[in-house]
Amino acid sequence: MPSKIPQITIAHTPDADDAFMFYALTTGLIKPRGFAIKHILTSIQELNDAALIGKYEMSALSFAAYPQVSDRYLLMDCGACMGYKFGPLVVAKKRFTEKQLIKKTIAVPGFLTTSYWLLKMFCPAAKMVVIPSKDILKTISDGIVDAGLIIDGNQMTYKKNGLHKIVDLGAWWFEQTKLPLPLGGNIVRKDLPEKTILQLTNLFRKSIRYAMNNREEAVKYAMRYAQNMSEKQALKFIGRYVNEFTLDYGEEGHQALKELFTRAAYVGIFKANKNVSPPKRKSSR
Repeated sequence: MPSKIPQITIAHTPDADDAFMFYALTTGLIKPRGFAIKHILTSIQELNDAALIGKYEMSALSFAAYPQVSDRYLLMDCGACMGYKFGPLVVAKKRFTEKQLIKKTIAVPGFLTTSYWLLKMFCPAAKMVVIPSKDILKTISDGIVDAGLIIDGNQMTYKKNGLHKIVDLGAWWFEQTKLPLPLGGNIVRKDLPEKTILQLTNLFRKSIRYAMNNREEAVKYAMRYAQNMSEKQALKFIGRYVNEFTLDYGEEGHQALKELFTRAAYVGIFKANKNVSPPKRKSSR
C-alpha cells in the first residue's frame, strides 16, 4: 500500500488580510510537494495560546507572543502584518479625549496581542479586560465597557455601530518612532525538517506575491471573511496590512520590530532577554 502523505497544519485568522495572503495556498493555485496542507481558522488570541503548546506546525502570531514561543518556533521572514501610520483603534460609544482613557474600562482582544502592548505603552494605567475580538463592538454598544481596541476589519465599519474613534495607535506609534507598526507575523515549528521549513516559507511567499499581483481576484475571495465590509473597504483594509513588508521585512521592518520589543521592555511588559528578529533574506526586496 502507498504510504500516507504527511499533513502540515497552517493556522491563521479568519480575517480578510490573512484570507488574502493565503488565497493561492487555500484554493490550490499553489501546491506543496511531499505533504498536504490543512488550514485552521481561529482568532489571533487563540492562535497565540495554541503556539504556547506548539499545537500547529505553522501559524499566524502576534509579535507580542513570540518571545514566549521562540524556543519552539522560528519567526518566518515573510507574512508580517505592519501598518504605516495606522493600526489598532480605540473606539467608544461616547466621545472623550485620549487623556480620559486613564479612567475608562477598555476591552482588548487578548493580553498576548501586540495591540494590548501598544495600549499599555500609550495608557498604562487604564483598566483592560479581555473580550473576543468579534464581540468587542457589541460589548461597547451594550455599555459593558467604555471603549474597545479593534484590530480586524471592524476598523473599517465601526462607525455603522455609532462608535467614535478615540485614538489610532498606529498613527501614535509613527509619531513616536517614524517607523511602520509591526503587529503580527507567521511562525514555523523548529522540529520540522529544514527542507519542509524552507518549502513552507517559499510557498507562503509565493501565495502572498500571487495575491498582490492578482489583487482583484484575491480580494473577491477574501470578501467571505470581510466582516460586513464593502469590497472597497476590504481592498483598503487589506492594502493597509499586506504590503512590501509582508513579502520581506527589509531593514526598516527589522528596525521596527526591534523598536517594539525595546519599548515594551522599557515599560515592563517584556523582558529583553532573547533575540526575536526573523532571519534576514540575502536578496533585497
